[in-house]
Amino acid sequence: MTTETAPAGRITLPGGEMLAWSDLPQQRLADGGPLAALAARLVPPGARVLVAGPHDPALLDQLGHAEVTCLLRSHPDAVALAQRAAHLVVGGPAGLPDDETYDVVIAAAGLDPVESVEGTRLGWDGVLARLVAALRPGGALLLRVDNPLGLHRLVATTPWYAGREDSAWTIGGVLDRTHPANREQLRERLTAAGLRAGACWAAYPDAGTPTALLDADHLDSDAGSGLFDAVLHGACAGGFTGDTVLQDPARLAVDALHAGRAADLAPGWLVLAHRPADPADPGTPPVDGDLPVALVQTGRPGIGVLEVRHGPSGWRWGRLATTGTDLPAAAPFASREAAYRDADALSGPVPAGRLLRTLLLDAALRRDLAALRTLLHGYAGWLADQADTDGRIAGAAALAGTDNVVVDGERYAVLDPSWRATDPLPADVVLARGLWRFAAGLLTGGYAHPWSSTLDVAGLTVVLGGLAGHDLDRATISEAVEAEAAIAAALHGLDTDGRAHLATELHAVTPTDPPAGAARSYQQLHEAWLRQREELARLAALTAWTEELLTSRERALRRAETTIGLLSGSLSYRVGRLAITPARLAKRGARAAKRRATAVLAPKQEEQQ
Repeated sequence: MTTETAPAGRITLPGGEMLAWSDLPQQRLADGGPLAALAARLVPPGARVLVAGPHDPALLDQLGHAEVTCLLRSHPDAVALAQRAAHLVVGGPAGLPDDETYDVVIAAAGLDPVESVEGTRLGWDGVLARLVAALRPGGALLLRVDNPLGLHRLVATTPWYAGREDSAWTIGGVLDRTHPANREQLRERLTAAGLRAGACWAAYPDAGTPTALLDADHLDSDAGSGLFDAVLHGACAGGFTGDTVLQDPARLAVDALHAGRAADLAPGWLVLAHRPADPADPGTPPVDGDLPVALVQTGRPGIGVLEVRHGPSGWRWGRLATTGTDLPAAAPFASREAAYRDADALSGPVPAGRLLRTLLLDAALRRDLAALRTLLHGYAGWLADQADTDGRIAGAAALAGTDNVVVDGERYAVLDPSWRATDPLPADVVLARGLWRFAAGLLTGGYAHPWSSTLDVAGLTVVLGGLAGHDLDRATISEAVEAEAAIAAALHGLDTDGRAHLATELHAVTPTDPPAGAARSYQQLHEAWLRQREELARLAALTAWTEELLTSRERALRRAETTIGLLSGSLSYRVGRLAITPARLAKRGARAAKRRATAVLAPKQEEQQ
């Protein structure tokens, strides 16, 4: 029996609702993140949309231009979202009216949370079939599928099969044949359900709250893309901050990219499928339009979700105009005087090439000093070309570190030009900052390199500067670290005290530290422990050598004292002293007489003059 309850009769309870359970995600992104931006882009104005399963309320806010119906299993969630949707059905897919169809169905939380445990269980294929039945011919389905072999499981310290939390009603793995385990199986299930699979995006670093959506086909084919390299590294480094993991997820994601397997290791996929308008022609290819190659959630200060589109002239930056993303370029923090973000700069082409940091790491691991010298010479020369007549660099080039510069042959270019320095910086400081950041990542990350293990971060920066053809001193490096603290404070929205504390931490970075601001990786912590043990062994050996040297010198001194004592008591020593003593007394007397004579003659000479 169907009953309607407040508010305003929007909630329909067909039966099977869960009255004491909530599925709404606890972790949320500003404005819903890339997922909400993609959904808003796919839904045309005035369309009838079915949002199946629990989603971030911000996603519903981005669909204000459409008529939205929510399908939920939790009654508390329906009450919480009642003001954001035109209609809410609580109780599972079986409660959907048979005579209602929708232009777009969004199941970006997956199909498992759509089913209610209080009602009839349909299974993954059954829920998909019910949603397809609710989709009008020619309509589109946006579906999320979790990857049982995703990066999040490879780095997790707790195995996926050991879940004991209340929400672990279903624990999916590759042995679960009721769920698709890869993209090929997903396409087969969609085809069997009467859909035609279209675009697919890999979700990083988490399928539930992705900060980056990357086109899976482009991930497979553009393994050398500096854009994908930077986006994956940034998303995974920020997505696991503070977590304990088995290995560095950012490093694993980048390695998977260059191996052509970043899409296969994604924590989840978002696939866009279409129901053919003509049932007699299910093979008609879907018209997806100008869909983005990448959607990336920006950091602070936020400028919304950035997208990358693929056109005839290559990839181009774009900014999605979603609700609430028009944030000011600067927040009221004193540290933002160092840098700011210009959203208008992200409107041109995305420069092609590989990320400079990746090329430098590769050369360092191979001990290829010639390649390192070539890359660093090119980097330093490119920075010098950006300087004005006073030797200062302004704009985006002033903040161009090795992690934001791409190399295409002999051409260097800034990847993300939106970050800009407020005031021009000296060219040597800009170079020192970029090299210091790379040196800190190289040493604290535990990477093998061709230089002495006793070098500190500043010392390695000096060495890198030498390879680049510049003589950097430690005073310049200290100034560069201060600039890095100011820029990082602007990135993270720190006030003056936070900036000072950050500067102190950056100056104190040592090679034995684990990477700063990264996840607590067992591998990197183990490598940091090994470096600390080697350093302690070196210091212990140095201490032992010093003690041995002091002991030997002390023994030599004692022997000398013994010899002197023996000689002092001998007859020849006494006779020598008797002979030398009168001579010493005579010498002292002569010196005294000379001083007295000089004192008497000096006044007379002055009178004669």
